[in-house]
Formats: sequence, structure tokens, C-alpha cells
Amino acid sequence: MKRGFRLLGAVAIMALTATAAHADELDPKGEWSAYDKGNAALPPMGWNSWNAFALEIDEAKVIGSAETIVTSGLAAKGYRYIDLDEGWWARRGGDGRLVIRTDRFPSAIRSDGTTSFRPLTDKLHAMGLKAGIYSEIGRNSCGQIYSEEKASLPSGTVAEREVGLYDHVDQDIGLYFAEWGFDLIKVDGCGIRGLPESNPRVAAGEFRAFAPLIDSDSLGRTDIPAVRALFGKVADALERYNPDNDFVFSLCIWGSADVRSWAKNVGNLSRTSEDIFPIWGRMLFNMDSTSRRALYAQPGSWNDPDMLYIGNGDFDADHLTEARTHFSMWAMLNAPLIIGYDLRKAAPELMAILGNEGIIALDQDPAGNQAVLAYDSDDVQIYAKTLADGTKGVAILNRTSAPLDAVLTAEHLKFLAGADVELTDLWTGNTTRFKGEQKFTLAPRETLVFKAKGKRMLADGYYLSEMPGSVNPAVDGVTVPQAEPMTHRAILPWQSTHGNGEHPRYGGWGGAQADATPYGEELAVSGRRFASGIGVLANSRLEIRNAGYRHFSAEVGVDDSARDRSEPVTFSVYGDGKLLARSDPMRFGEAPAKIEADVAGVKLVEIVARSATPMRFPDPVTWGNAALTR
Repeated sequence: MKRGFRLLGAVAIMALTATAAHADELDPKGEWSAYDKGNAALPPMGWNSWNAFALEIDEAKVIGSAETIVTSGLAAKGYRYIDLDEGWWARRGGDGRLVIRTDRFPSAIRSDGTTSFRPLTDKLHAMGLKAGIYSEIGRNSCGQIYSEEKASLPSGTVAEREVGLYDHVDQDIGLYFAEWGFDLIKVDGCGIRGLPESNPRVAAGEFRAFAPLIDSDSLGRTDIPAVRALFGKVADALERYNPDNDFVFSLCIWGSADVRSWAKNVGNLSRTSEDIFPIWGRMLFNMDSTSRRALYAQPGSWNDPDMLYIGNGDFDADHLTEARTHFSMWAMLNAPLIIGYDLRKAAPELMAILGNEGIIALDQDPAGNQAVLAYDSDDVQIYAKTLADGTKGVAILNRTSAPLDAVLTAEHLKFLAGADVELTDLWTGNTTRFKGEQKFTLAPRETLVFKAKGKRMLADGYYLSEMPGSVNPAVDGVTVPQAEPMTHRAILPWQSTHGNGEHPRYGGWGGAQADATPYGEELAVSGRRFASGIGVLANSRLEIRNAGYRHFSAEVGVDDSARDRSEPVTFSVYGDGKLLARSDPMRFGEAPAKIEADVAGVKLVEIVARSATPMRFPDPVTWGNAALTR
């Protein structure tokens, strides 16, 4: 046997010495743990009222938008969810039942004096659409806390204006889904961050104080377990009131509370940043909050960089290049394609962008692989995603406001350099071929998007970094959540240049990465560099769905970027909970060791990197060239 690798039988299996907690979270579970409840095998598509109308929502606008979705052909292309955002509440009744604003939604009036959205949802369902609604995890909504538009907000006593889910989860979820017939809920979180005792509206008696659970600027001052527990209660209620599993749970806490590390276990969609605005820099900001998190999105649970702002500002009919880029990148990232525009006035050119079937197909590909960065810089980026038919989607993004040249190589796509690569432009339909590499000139803010065919480097399988939709970092080794510094820092529209600028705030730095270390460096073990692989911290466990592959292999070791370097790390491979292979303990500076396992017939592969004792700040480790092959 080569040094560093042992194939183990049942008699030889022994657990490493560790504390009970250290052992429990890293022990194989034999079950996929990412969220798979609800109706989100593909990223949802549809329309939301907020970006178009903010608080000024009414029945005519909703139905008019729905009718446009249908008559334009967008519904037939997958846009099905029609979502009411904030602005529909009148108050909470004395019995706790929510009351709808009937001046805006007249069909909600019932003869018994109560109100119901059932006539609205029935009408949407009859059109072949789905219906979504908005709520809040705290007592009071974002509009109540931050808006001055009092005429559009709930009225009445302090208690009557508490329209959020807090202390009413079971009652409200039952109302929304079992009685009113909604299919999606978006749950905001302003009520658990914006109402401290010092809030002027609290001091004035307008709202009850709610000791903040979230500090959007500080992970250290955020009660992450408490926030997760609140959203977990909503998930439980959704499952109770939707025995047919026909629901979508959208978490909207804007990347705070380290949500990107746990939302994949709680709901179907998770916002990864603050609200998007129709400004180029803010689009980059929201995109960047998602783009390095490919391993944290799988069918059933998706990263959400916020709604599409096509139609406004830098993405209007006078900025079609930017609009195409916005749409292309959301599709490459498997983002929900939720339109935020008054479609009743949309120009044909904008409707053509939203209806591009080739781009939609990238987003809706059943393999569920979010695109991975194949080349990264502040000026140009290249993204590649593996599609279910074995081809690749590829996007070349010019982030700048000047033209530039970019070279696409076969290696970016994990194709053989000596074989033909065929590219089909998904905007023009034009087809080109090259061997080795191809140079492109990009206009300012342009994104070229192709479907690519070629001979894969692994003819009989895939690198794990090509199939992030089948990989779940069940335990990613992060012990203290850290803010990620790689998002584009754009001016906050509501803040201008007050203060001292945008600082890193979204938890996720140190999480598992495809083709990079957890901190964005090149994968390397003892000077050996790996273009393909998984970078993750020690004391981690990754789950991998196995679709009929027979062989797992990787070259493993402590990454050259490690800083602590004091603890050896042992690498193990499990199949359906049983140990298949294990390395010797490996120290920093030791050459990578080959690890292999027969996974024929195995449904779930788990790969574990474990130190003998827990580490406060675990070192990065590398699963170089980690692959499943036939």
C-alpha cells in the first residue's frame, strides 16, 4: 500500500480519539441533510410586486401583471409565481386573525365580516399560476420600521399593528396556506433587528421593543442560533399545513446571521445580501454575495441574490447590454428568476430578454449546478456550469465600463485542450469552434453566454467541483463565522457616502469552495497545485449524492495556506454510512496522498477531514482532483 492510504474492512474500522461533540458532527449520517421539502427542485420563476410598486400594491396591479405573464408567453416559459410583497395588511384582529386591506383588494371582502385572499389565489390558480405572499419573522414589518408611508401600513392599536409571524406562526401559516391557498411565502427579518429600546418609534409608543437578534453589521453581536430557530418554526409549520409538499419557503434576512451556512437546511431560498437596486455596482454587489457559494445551493435549496431589476435604471430599455448581463448571471447562478417590474409597460426588447429560452434553460437545468468561477478578477470573470446533458454553460463577464479582451480556454471548462470545443451563443444563436483557446472582445458591461460542447478531461465521470449541486457541506469546519471580503463594494443608495463606506458583513468566509481554498487561494499541497478540487476547513464533512458512479478518488492533504499547522488531519471516505477508506494522519508540508474507494451501489458518499482534537480555527485542507468516475 502507498503511504497515506488504507482500504479498510469492517474489523479494522476504528474511530479517531475526539470529544463527543467533535465526533458526533463529523460521524457519517448516511443521509442527505440539505433541505429537500417544498416545491423547489428548480429555482422558482415568477413576479414580485415590491420593485415595481413597493407598498402601493393592489388587486388590479397584481392581476394585470399576472395576465401579462400569461398573454406574453412568459408563463409558458416557467414564470409561474405571482407574489404579493408588503402593503396588503390592514391590521391583526382581536382574535389574532390577519385582516386584508379591502380598499386595495376588494375581492377579499366576505359576508361574515372577515377577509380572505382565497378569491385572488383561486383566480391565479385558474390562470395556471402560483400565488405567493409576504410576511415578517418578527412582530413588525420592514415597511413599518423604515417607511414614512403611513397610509400604506397597518393601522390600529400597537397590538393590531403587529402583523408579523412572531407568536403567531401556526395561526398565520395555517391561514396563508390551508385557508387562503398560497403556494409561496417570503419571510423578512426587519422586526428582529430594527426595534431596540432606543428606536424613536419605540420610545414614542408606536411599537413594542424587540431586543435585536440581528446586527447586520456584526456577526459577533448576532444571535445566530435564535434566528435560525425562529425560521425553523416556520419551516415546521409549512410542512404541517402543506401535506402535498406544494410550497416554497423564501428566507429574506439579506445575508445576515450567517444565513448562507444554515438556510440550505431550513428553507428553499435564501437571500444572500441587502436589497438590489437598478444600479450596475449594486447588481455586482448582490451577484458577488452568491457567486462563491456554489457548494451551498442544491436542488431544493437555492442562493438568492434578490429579484431581477430588469426594466429600471441601469437595466432599462436604454441599457440592454446591462440587462442581458443581469439576466445571464442570475441564470448562471441558479438564482430565482423573479421579475420586479411593471410588466404592463415593458418594452418588447425587455420582454425578449426575460423570455430568452436558452438563458432560462441554464437556470432551470435539472442538474442544479450553480456556476463555478473558472477565472476571477476585478475586471473579467469566467463562470462555468455543468448541465444535465454533459455540456457546459459558460459566461464571460466584463465587470468594467470599458471594452476589454478575454481568452476562454478549454481548461476553463475542464475540456481537453487538443479537442474541438463548440460554442453556441445563447443570445445570437451563432456557433463557433476552437481548439485550445479562443479570444473574445467584450463591450463595456457585456456578458457573453454560451452552451459549450467538448471532450471532458474526465471522460467517464466528473470532478466534484463540476457537480456542486450534488455536494452538500453538512459540516464546513467554520467555528467562528467571518464576514466575506470579496463582494463588490458599491455605494448604498439609501446611505449615499455618509459614514466611512461599505465593509464586509456577510458570513461565509472560510466556507467550502469549488476549485479554491476556503479563503479564495489556489489549491496546493506541499507545492503541488490543483486546478480541480474542493477546498474546505479541517473538521468538515461533505455529503455527495452518487448517481451511479463506481469509483471515488482524490489527492488529499493540509493545504499550503494553513496557518495553525499544529494538528495532523485524517481523511476518510464513507458510503451510506460505512467506512470505505482512510488516510494516515497528514501534517502540513507532507506531499498529497491518494485516497480511493469503491462506491458502486452507494447512494451517498461522505468525505470527512478530521483532526485528532478540535481546532479553534481549523486549517484549510484540500481534496485535490476529487472525482466520481464510472
